[in-house]
Amino acid sequence: MKILYICTHNRCRSILSEAVTNQLGRGLLEARSAGSQPSGEVHPLSLKYLQGRNISIDGLHSKSWDSFENWVPDAVITVCDSAAGESCPIWLGDTPKFHWGLKDPSKLQGSESEMAAAFNETIDIIEDRVAQMLTAGVDRKRGEDLRQVLQQLVKEY
Repeated sequence: MKILYICTHNRCRSILSEAVTNQLGRGLLEARSAGSQPSGEVHPLSLKYLQGRNISIDGLHSKSWDSFENWVPDAVITVCDSAAGESCPIWLGDTPKFHWGLKDPSKLQGSESEMAAAFNETIDIIEDRVAQMLTAGVDRKRGEDLRQVLQQLVKEY
């Protein structure tokens, strides 16, 4: 099953979601991430805390959703509120779209331990949601069956 995670700048939450999903998905889930207005760089703390949890960061980079015009996902999941309100590119057609609404740990100003806690909490949430998707067998679902399962796990928009 192919999942496209979208966040406006594709530098933190969508990157974290892509990495965690690919790590936990064990080949059953293929995740990519993109932004409507990509920043062009991954937030360095995203990479630091993924590596700290032994999650692969190979190939992670900030990119536009336009770069996936020829890669059609089975589901699109937005992870920031501003991206949830944006119109998706026409090439996504009737691909089911859902919203996870994760807090942005990169916006926190605090001590190193507070930053670590914020990033790790976000990674924990993503890991939990991906585990729920795997338990629900989303990799074997298509069409309305997929929509129903994901509807139970995330808020559709």
